[in-house]
Amino acid sequence: MSGITEQLIEFTSISVPRDATAMMRLSLFDWAACGIAGARETEFDAFVKAQLALHHGSHLTFGGATTSAPTAALINGTLSHALDYDDTHFAHIGHPSVAVLPAVLALAEQENVDLEVLMQAATIGVEASIAVGLWLGRDHYQVGYHQTATAGAFGATLAACRLLALPPAQIRHALGLCASMASGIKAQFGTMAKPLNAGLAARTGVEAALWAQTGMTAAQDGLAGPLGFGPTHHGQGADVMLPLSDWRINSISHKFHACCHGLHAMLEALRDVQTPLDQITAIHIRTHPRWMSVCNITAPQTGLAAKFSYRQTAAMSLLGHDTGAIGNFTDNLANDGTVVALRDRVQVTEDARLNETQSEVSITLADGSTERLRHDLMSPMSLETRAQKLRGKGAALLGAERAETLWGAAQGQTLRGLLDQLVMS
Repeated sequence: MSGITEQLIEFTSISVPRDATAMMRLSLFDWAACGIAGARETEFDAFVKAQLALHHGSHLTFGGATTSAPTAALINGTLSHALDYDDTHFAHIGHPSVAVLPAVLALAEQENVDLEVLMQAATIGVEASIAVGLWLGRDHYQVGYHQTATAGAFGATLAACRLLALPPAQIRHALGLCASMASGIKAQFGTMAKPLNAGLAARTGVEAALWAQTGMTAAQDGLAGPLGFGPTHHGQGADVMLPLSDWRINSISHKFHACCHGLHAMLEALRDVQTPLDQITAIHIRTHPRWMSVCNITAPQTGLAAKFSYRQTAAMSLLGHDTGAIGNFTDNLANDGTVVALRDRVQVTEDARLNETQSEVSITLADGSTERLRHDLMSPMSLETRAQKLRGKGAALLGAERAETLWGAAQGQTLRGLLDQLVMS
């Protein structure tokens, strides 16, 4: 088997199967809905304003402002991850769409391509980012690197190379250039810098591809070669094959709770709780060990930090606060006395018997009995069911009419139709 770099270069030009692009279409809708909703928040207004003042061009950002292609990718990547409500892939624990889609969208305008061409480039990029994440391995993630930002940057780069139809030699240099820029750490979780990680990955993809197109050169194997990105960033160099007959994008996981995806199996399990709260004396959550350093903030003080807390979101769910509603993740609710009191009855422990998509919950009752619940996020879901759930999520974020208009644009053929949706506030 050839090395990861050679595989990625060859993979960039292959045909993309229809089932993979069909899933990518769902993620396009989901990403755009998250980005439009994220742009409505005021938290990043000053950041966006500063970027627009520094960089000028004709490339659209959420809300309708225009700027340079790299800056559009930076802004759109950041805003679409601002709510932490976008898709995830558990194979490498990363958010692929927020790195890849802003990069290809920024370049699609200047290349005047139709939406299907954009979809094929995005699918290549998402699949590549998952493969790079698997190649880097869990050591890379566990030591503190954010795969959305690191593996995502390489996926964004290859998606941009596909859209620009770069030849293999330039793709090789683009990967090498990306290797000098890809970055992002998990220490940023619970802060504004976490969504910035996604924006930086998207910008890196645009810049690496455009620079390579102009003739900029880099190491022949900046990803996997001696002193390359993998060897210097705790990469395990795992065996990864591209492409697969069943593309990995087909097992992408979309969020239906507005918080870290590591919490979702637990929240789905809690949907089945039948016991009245006044009879609950303790809640014990068991989860995969890896999530303990990702989303186990024990006493969050802000709505943003609450999105990374088993104890907080469990209490919210049991008290009837919809964890699928962005508006419930507020500073006030994070410090609400009733929520805090129930939160203090929640214990979280790691359980290596579980995989990363599973959680178990034990509810201890006043009479000493126990109610046990379990959920696995990888339980089968048809494309039709997924689409229905995403349309419902979009309606909750944007309103039913706006969500249906966006759905039509995401399922259509013209890039202009999609861009028109992003312009609307």
